[in-house]
Amino acid sequence: MRFFLTRLLRAAVTLAVIVTFAFFVLRLSGDPAITILGTEADAAALEAFRTAWGLDRPLWVQYATYVQALLQGDFGQSMRLDQGAMHLVAERALATFTLTVPALAITLAVGVPAGVFAALHRGSAVDRTVMIAAVVGFTVPSFIMALVLILVFAVELRLLPSTGSGTWQHAILPVVTLALGGTAAIARFTRSAMVEVLGQPYIPAASAKGLIWPIVVRRHALPNAAIPVVTVVGFMIGSLAAGTVIVESIFSWPGAGRLLIDSVANRDYAVVQTILLLVGLMMVLANLTVDLLYGWLDPRIRTERAS
Repeated sequence: MRFFLTRLLRAAVTLAVIVTFAFFVLRLSGDPAITILGTEADAAALEAFRTAWGLDRPLWVQYATYVQALLQGDFGQSMRLDQGAMHLVAERALATFTLTVPALAITLAVGVPAGVFAALHRGSAVDRTVMIAAVVGFTVPSFIMALVLILVFAVELRLLPSTGSGTWQHAILPVVTLALGGTAAIARFTRSAMVEVLGQPYIPAASAKGLIWPIVVRRHALPNAAIPVVTVVGFMIGSLAAGTVIVESIFSWPGAGRLLIDSVANRDYAVVQTILLLVGLMMVLANLTVDLLYGWLDPRIRTERAS
C-alpha cells in the first residue's frame, strides 16, 4: 500500500508540474487576441477580447482561476471555436487512438518475437538481418519514413491513399509509420535482454534438469527478459503520443496531434493545456502500470516491496 501511495503522490506532483509549465509557457508565447482577431483588429476589439477571456488580469490570478476550475472538472473553453476544450479533445482523441492502439499492437506482436528469435539464433544471418532492420527502423525519423511510404504505396504503386481519414485504408500508412520505429526499438531491447538472460547460470541448470529447450525459454528466459522490455514499452507510449503530432500532420489525419498544432499556432490556451494534461496523465498511468507489472513478473520485487 505504501508503494502504491508513493507512486500516486509522484503522479500528482508530475501532473501539477505539467499543468504549471504549460500554463506559464503558453502565456509567454504570444497574445491570442492578436492571433485570433488578426493584426488589423482595432484596439477596442482587442481589449474587449482580452477582457472577455480574462487575459487582462494578473498572471497569478489567471493561474489560480484555471487551477480552481480544473479541480472542479472544468478544462476551459476554446477561444478560437468557443467550445469546451475537453469536448474538442475527446472528439479528436478517438481518431488518435485509432492510430496509436493498432500501432502499439503491431509493435509488440512483431518486435518481441523478432527480438526473441534473433537472440535464440545469435550470430546467424537471421540475427544480423533483424538487427540491421531494427537499426534502420530506429534511426530513420518518422517524417522521412512517412514520406517514403507515401511515395512508394500512394504515388508509385497507387495502392493506398496518401492523406485523409474517410476509410480504413487511410489509416494503414499512418499506423505503419508509427509502428516501424517502435517495432525496431522493441526488437533491439528484447534481443539484448534475451541474450543477457540466456547467459545466466540458471538457464543451463534448467536444461540439466531435463527440461526441453522451448520450456526453458518460456518459463525461465522470457519472464526475466520481459522486465526491461516492459520498461521500454512504458516509455514508448509517450513516444507514440509525440509521434502522432508529426504523423497526423503529414497524413492530414484529424486527431489530437493535429489539433495540438493548430491550437498552438492560434494560442488556444485551453485546448493546448487540456491535450498536454491528458498526455501527461497517460504517461503517468503507463509508468504506474509498469511498476505494478514489475512485481508480477519478478517475485523478488514483490518481496522487497513487502519488506
